Amino acid sequence: MNLVARIGILGLALGLWVAAPPWPSTAADVASRTFDTPMDRVWTVTESTLKRLGWDIDTYDRAVGWILTDPRAATDSKEFAVYGKGLRHKLRISLKVLGPSRTTVSVERDVYEEKRVLWMIERKPVAPADQMVETGILEAIQQGL
Repeated sequence: MNLVARIGILGLALGLWVAAPPWPSTAADVASRTFDTPMDRVWTVTESTLKRLGWDIDTYDRAVGWILTDPRAATDSKEFAVYGKGLRHKLRISLKVLGPSRTTVSVERDVYEEKRVLWMIERKPVAPADQMVETGILEAIQQGL
């Protein structure tokens, strides 16, 4: 195998390894609120609230009750064709049925510093300074209900 092929394989493996940062979750990192509303209504309002606030939904599983958003810049970041650097964050929203008309919504934010050169991505977890984003989303959901 030639050197170029080895570098390509190594780069691909490293890129896959760092592409998905670990999701550090502790109870203190999760903001949650219980609503006296059925799950279907809370789900619909949560989706529309995320879209209204500019969060694109990456994946979701309505049967299990979770939504993952696409990452987006948390602060000013530098994005060029072959280079990117900046603080980014994404959300995990969990919805849990507590009864026929009670639903708990939890919002967890993953914050990380990302450096990208070509296909090589390096992500370092960063502790969020506050929970303003999480509580803001919960407030917006409550207003939508």
